[in-house]
Amino acid sequence: MARKAKRDLTMQEQLRRGPVDLPFLMLVLMLLGIGLVMVFSASFASAYTYKDDPLFYFKRQAIFAVLGVLVMYGVSKLDYQFLRGLSIPLLAISIVLLVLVLSPLGVTINKAKRWLRLLLVAGPTYQPSEIAKIAVIIFFAARLSKRGTEKPRKYTNRTLTGRTLNRLEHIGFLELVPYGLVLGIVLLLVVKEPHMSGTILILLGAASVLFAAGINMGWFIAGGGVIATLLAIIIKFTPYMTSRIEIWKDPWLDPRDNGFQNIQALLAIGSGGLTGVGFGQSVQKFCYIPEPENDFIFAVIVEELGFIGAALILFLFAMLILRGYWLAIHARDRFGSLTIVGITTLLAVQIFLNIAVVTNLIPNTGISLPFFSFGGTALVIQLAEMGLILSISRQIQPPKKD
Repeated sequence: MARKAKRDLTMQEQLRRGPVDLPFLMLVLMLLGIGLVMVFSASFASAYTYKDDPLFYFKRQAIFAVLGVLVMYGVSKLDYQFLRGLSIPLLAISIVLLVLVLSPLGVTINKAKRWLRLLLVAGPTYQPSEIAKIAVIIFFAARLSKRGTEKPRKYTNRTLTGRTLNRLEHIGFLELVPYGLVLGIVLLLVVKEPHMSGTILILLGAASVLFAAGINMGWFIAGGGVIATLLAIIIKFTPYMTSRIEIWKDPWLDPRDNGFQNIQALLAIGSGGLTGVGFGQSVQKFCYIPEPENDFIFAVIVEELGFIGAALILFLFAMLILRGYWLAIHARDRFGSLTIVGITTLLAVQIFLNIAVVTNLIPNTGISLPFFSFGGTALVIQLAEMGLILSISRQIQPPKKD
């Protein structure tokens, strides 16, 4: 018996220590490396002007990149199954952090209160909404992975209440109630910051997990209509968001203030042409685009590398996203599959929204470009998410040889 137990343990160890998916890992490292180079190019002028050190932003980003790679490696070595048991505590912690953001401990930047300090009273800032994104995905994935094994609840047909509940159970409404409550609480807290881009990302990340789990399409249509209506009302009665809509329609309404960043980004993109003005040769990064190393770094990329360089970066992002979905299809279990779907969808939506904002396709949402935009804690969290996907990829069964 002892020898059999030891053999089973060895099999489990081999399963957890299997090889990570190299194509996915290489794509992440390539994008991270290119992102660091572009942070250096986009930031050295503003860093020299405002920090007296042209390498200020680059050095900080490089330190967090190294830390993030170490975190990614550590997470990739863990057995992702332990997250099933931590899904509820992780969700609870993320909600508490979102509540703290709205308290006096929250940090306000650019008229939005979205940040906390790492030690609450000192240290660099981070956005708890970043933690909430992955917490919601893990919670949904953990519960929905058991969806096929749970028996439908039955109520007595002798009363109107019982018959109503049976009908709601039959159409799948009762199944969605706990997910709706959790999502509603998280979204309400994020909207109060206000953080529209974070709201959209959390919503779409959760929806992608529900969709992959097989929830009826009718609920997405109905829910989408309700949410779109609520968002329209929120935007209508929130001056902060209404002004952004007006500037999006016509940035030249306020070319020296609110529309300035949009206009300069469009000028940078137009200046890039097919092949760009050359690496390091951007003009708009010289204090024309505000904080060019942050949300609008893609404008500097297009200006310096042109359409061809920007297209190659987008191609790498597309390959990363497609590989993520491929890993989701081949994951060992439903929990791993749903988790990858949620994380990959978050990544895809964030890339699309950032580039759509920079090109003025949609209103400014204050969303960063993964692996590129300056932001240490966000980068570490993104790499930790990639580590989780790599952890799941370790347990994918290799194809059988003939």
